[in-house]
Amino acid sequence: MMGRQNTPPQMFYDFRLDDHVPAGHLLRKVDAVLDIEAIRPQLAALYSPIGRPSIDPELMIRMLLIGYLYGIRSETRLCDEIHLNLAYRWFCGLGLDGRVPDRSSFSKNRHGRFTGGDMLRCVFEMVVKQCDEAGLVGGEGAAVDGSTIEADANRDRRCAPTEAVERWAAEETHTRAVAAYLEDLATAADPAPDEPRRKAPKYLSETDPQAAWSLKDGPGRFSYETNYLIDDRHGIIMDVEATPARLSQEIIAAKAMLTRSRARVGFAPKTLGADKSYGTGPFLAWLVEHNVEPHVPVLDRKRQTDGKITRDAFQYDADRDRYICPQGHGMALTGIHAPTGVKQYKAPAKACQNCPIRPSCTDGRQRSVTRLIHEEVREKVQALATTEAFAETRRKRKKVEMLFAHLKRNMGLRRLRLRGLAGAAEEFLLAATAQNLRRLVKLNA
Repeated sequence: MMGRQNTPPQMFYDFRLDDHVPAGHLLRKVDAVLDIEAIRPQLAALYSPIGRPSIDPELMIRMLLIGYLYGIRSETRLCDEIHLNLAYRWFCGLGLDGRVPDRSSFSKNRHGRFTGGDMLRCVFEMVVKQCDEAGLVGGEGAAVDGSTIEADANRDRRCAPTEAVERWAAEETHTRAVAAYLEDLATAADPAPDEPRRKAPKYLSETDPQAAWSLKDGPGRFSYETNYLIDDRHGIIMDVEATPARLSQEIIAAKAMLTRSRARVGFAPKTLGADKSYGTGPFLAWLVEHNVEPHVPVLDRKRQTDGKITRDAFQYDADRDRYICPQGHGMALTGIHAPTGVKQYKAPAKACQNCPIRPSCTDGRQRSVTRLIHEEVREKVQALATTEAFAETRRKRKKVEMLFAHLKRNMGLRRLRLRGLAGAAEEFLLAATAQNLRRLVKLNA
């Protein structure tokens, strides 16, 4: 006989929400290590002492963490899921009768209070310190890398920078992302002497002008880059920095993260692993100056001589700061290009005129070679490349790439939902916090 479900109605139920969240549930483990109460003094500074009480910032943070822990990218869906899911309600402290903020209130509080990432950085650094206290941070070595994330901007809505700025200047009101770009434009300062000079962008997004036009991942699109600094013991993310997706910004972000993590969470690695794009002379010198041994492949273009004799054939005379060509002629220093740190040496034109090896050496009047100001540092770092410690750091550097793979595949962060550099920073901080929490509850079980 076919059965039929017949549940009699009940007027009263004996129901405890805590009984319906399994002991091994991820959110129960996260709740055991998450102590937002400890950072309430910092959070209080973001709120006015008068007026009606706002949504509890702890509730906002817990809701956002659920979204990033479970890859729920939509705010509307997040509010609906928390309303329906018992474990989510338990984690947020809502009980059965607690009211979930509606999507519009949630968004207004998020954009009003979290802009700039100060609140979220407090949460991120709190989790980092908990990872350190749990013994998950080694402190001996670190790795740094960046990965591009597509901005919330239509690639077809682009124009020349001058055209966009002229149009925006004639408008009275601007979107949040455009206003942030115009403010940066008005307060922009010249880069430091050791930082690269950035060319004017080819395209500007009409909806998110702080994003950079990038060809890194295929067809051109507007993107940001999330930069991670990790401890190479267990892959704990020690700092994160959002930048427009430009290669020149990676080194600037690396310096910022190393400086900030040392000052705010006491992370002072002895070695740093990175890919070849970080192997510039000025950055390697900066690392050595800050007592960090660079385990980075040196960026070297000295063999790009169109088939002519390479610089290796020329001997450098350090005492007289000159080169000696293969035929024994001295090559004096003729100039230094300060922005790039390149020194140029030239052989006498008269010596080159009758030189027997001239066809294989140069097509010009005289042969020149270049040398970087930080060449000695580059040579020391190149010597490190043969050591076992260098090879070990290179192997451990894969941990940061695995974090980016998890970020995009498991957490679904392939395209941002918030606009502007501040929005990108907010999303990247939340994602890194969620990744650290997962690692903390897994390794500290």
